[in-house]
Amino acid sequence: MTAPEYTIDPLEWVTRRGTGALADKMGLEWLEFTAERGVARMPVEGNTQPVGLFHGGAYVVLGESLGSMHANYLAGPGRLAVGVDINATHTRSATSGFVTGVCTPLHVGRTLMVHEIVLSDDAGRRCSTVRITNLVKDAAGIA
Repeated sequence: MTAPEYTIDPLEWVTRRGTGALADKMGLEWLEFTAERGVARMPVEGNTQPVGLFHGGAYVVLGESLGSMHANYLAGPGRLAVGVDINATHTRSATSGFVTGVCTPLHVGRTLMVHEIVLSDDAGRRCSTVRITNLVKDAAGIA
């Protein structure tokens, strides 16, 4: 996969761009970011259901943050990727530590991108699989 023309390292690009107030509030932390994949994690503590399990919506926030940011990176300067579809299948519950997401593109097109995000607990066990589709368009005139 060819990386877009940027003057800074991809991890610096995503760090400078920011993740948004919700992901920041939930403690998202970038670990790796390249044209081939993105990796981030989120603490279980503070992001749980009343019974102490990592909240299903938190898996989706982590997955969407990874997939949308990676699609925006691949879209390149002057283009904007916006989510148009997302789904998540939860297969295990995290109860402590961190949930780590590994995001890989399944399809990178001129107008549509599809990413899969595998979310795992600290033991490396898959807890959720998220798939997001982003529409890519010209960023001109978008506030």
